Amino acid sequence: MSTTRDYQAAEQLLRRPARPGELVVGDKVRPQWIDGGARFWYAVDNGSGSRFVLVDPAAGTREPAFDHALLATALAAAAGQRTDPEALPFTAVELSAHTVEFDAFGEHWRCRLDDYTCERAEPAPPGNPLEVPSPDRTATLFQRGHDLWVRSLPDGRERALTTDGEPDHRYGPGPDCTSNGTLLRKLGLPHPPPAAAWSPDSTMVLAHRTDERGVRQTHLVEAGPADGGPPLLRTQRYAYPGDEQVPRAELVVLDVRTGTVVRAQAEPLLMPQLSPITAGWAWWAEDGSAVYYLSRPRDLRTLTLHRLDPVTGEVATVLSETGATRVEPNQWMYEPPIVRVLTDEVLWYSQRSGWGHLYRYDLRTGALLGQITSGQWAVRQILHVDEAERVAYFTASGLVGEDPYRRTVCRVGLDGSGFATVTDDDQDHIVTLPENRQYFVDSASTVDTPPVTTVRDWTGRVLVELERADTGRLTATGWTPPERFCVKAADGVTDIHGVLYRPRGFDPARRYPVVDTVYPGPQVARVAPCFDPGGMGLDAEPIAALGFVVVAVDGRGTPGRSKAFHDASYGRLADAGCLADHVAALRQLARTRPWMDLDRVGAFGHSGGGFAAARAVLDFPEAYKVGVALSGSHDARCFNQGFVEAYDGADNPEAWARSSTMDLADRPAGKLLLVHGGMDDQVHPEHTLRLADRLIAADKDFELLIVPGAEHTLIDCLAYVRKRCWDFLVRELMGAQPPAYRPAPIAVGPELLGELFA
Repeated sequence: MSTTRDYQAAEQLLRRPARPGELVVGDKVRPQWIDGGARFWYAVDNGSGSRFVLVDPAAGTREPAFDHALLATALAAAAGQRTDPEALPFTAVELSAHTVEFDAFGEHWRCRLDDYTCERAEPAPPGNPLEVPSPDRTATLFQRGHDLWVRSLPDGRERALTTDGEPDHRYGPGPDCTSNGTLLRKLGLPHPPPAAAWSPDSTMVLAHRTDERGVRQTHLVEAGPADGGPPLLRTQRYAYPGDEQVPRAELVVLDVRTGTVVRAQAEPLLMPQLSPITAGWAWWAEDGSAVYYLSRPRDLRTLTLHRLDPVTGEVATVLSETGATRVEPNQWMYEPPIVRVLTDEVLWYSQRSGWGHLYRYDLRTGALLGQITSGQWAVRQILHVDEAERVAYFTASGLVGEDPYRRTVCRVGLDGSGFATVTDDDQDHIVTLPENRQYFVDSASTVDTPPVTTVRDWTGRVLVELERADTGRLTATGWTPPERFCVKAADGVTDIHGVLYRPRGFDPARRYPVVDTVYPGPQVARVAPCFDPGGMGLDAEPIAALGFVVVAVDGRGTPGRSKAFHDASYGRLADAGCLADHVAALRQLARTRPWMDLDRVGAFGHSGGGFAAARAVLDFPEAYKVGVALSGSHDARCFNQGFVEAYDGADNPEAWARSSTMDLADRPAGKLLLVHGGMDDQVHPEHTLRLADRLIAADKDFELLIVPGAEHTLIDCLAYVRKRCWDFLVRELMGAQPPAYRPAPIAVGPELLGELFA
């Protein structure tokens, strides 16, 4: 049974958005570039404070950004507060050659580096998270009413760049269905930052007019508004699959100097989920001479690259590709397109061979010049193109035999010759690039190997080592590294991969209940191949700390491998990430792990994972005895049009019906806990309520938790919700009474914006 100590250990292991303390030190290096990327600094947080490091890759040096001991002494004297030089009480700094500024002890400080004198100072005005500053930092773009405005930073003068915006036909926003209105209201913010991109010379702005006139209106009732007044009706534009009217983006270029509005002479872009600018589907040429953008029709089977003249608004087609199913510029829906426009050529990602590879096209004529990469592996990201040397650098997955998801840094000539790996090992590599692209910061790890972060040149040579992650505090909680596994899918042929977490205090002589933390994709993978991926909020490691064996699997239909592997989900969202593969994986794992008790298996998931958790209990009752479904998208017919049509087809109501869980409620099933936020504007609470209604009609026993006012991630009540979920698993799978335990609350603040709109 789970004890209070197990619950305490589980809470320590919680991932974002808040952690009680850093259990791993040095695993995340977030460079802050200076001198145009020639140097950078970063902070290492140890849970109680920070140390700051300055790196000069060209010189191969890594040293303290300043004298920590002298600064700590000076700050302690000025503030009258004890200050540890190894754990400075701030996480961010403004660093120059002669001073360092920071916030500490509730005040702003400036410390002179010549004599280490600290004094209180007036902070610079904070940047507005709802504004988009120009590259030269002379102006900032913002939304006012239904229009876009610009403010001159030197003198504060403001003027409108557009004047004809109106309700549901506004400049700046993305589609209402993904605007996170509930969360923004909790943060005291009126809207997201505008979807816009400044030209490289800061003279023009690429934006769009969002047309949601006629898009379906949906409604949420805010039962308890913050002011204590009566319930409020919140109306949202939110298209369902098959709706005729869907959000569209009319591209415009705004000349800040003249006030001219240039409209793209082309049909508006379909915009079912994200702004094309926010998603990286529309961007400026490096010299500002053109705008390039991608478009797809409603069936998503053709992908076209366009060139927009920012002066005339004329639009030309550069190249186009058509396929039998989705034609994607990246298998991951929310990652930028794998497309790079060069001086006279285009590097184009295509899965026409069955694998995601790069092809080279003539920018002027659209003629295919040749295939650049090939093989049974996939390009993941274009990192850098050296046109002078005619070489492209990129990451690829599938080159490490034991794990097809691990990413390798590679190089290849633009004519397809000279392919080579730059990182010649079996680790997974996460790359961060400076502005000047002269080097890259490389974090190398595996699921069970903590990261080592280095700076490398483009030959792969290590210029300087930055950090080796310290997991001492993590292991002190009783954590043990997870196990990456490979088993056969339900077809008995296809390899599928996953991760297994052993319970805290693992004893192979015991038998443990099992929890499958599910997420079906198909827009993202469930399991990342790197160390500590965060678990997509599914809390795999915390649940293991409670005494469960925890499994995470990527079945057929999820991204990251071949086109055929991903297309296994096309028109088959009802399979929920191929739950049959999950069942097959559990049975194979248990054959050699007798401590896995397959008579006590539960499914746990959020959002798409909530949908999959309910499907697991209803579709496979012989395998799953318990399901915990948070914020589940249980009825595809009233879910996000863009998502459903992307993966079940644009004109396939039969598939949409199969993907709805409503008609399965009368099946024999185990115990279900359904959780939903009452103000979830991403997956509306009606999904869970409709399923609950069917379960009641079928006389089924289940638990229902509707959290008043909560949005999709349940962020401001997450501690309470997690405790309810953990208690449910302990009761229903362990047959034990959960301990009396009160988790620490999670604060909700504006710092969430960085992750929300990154």
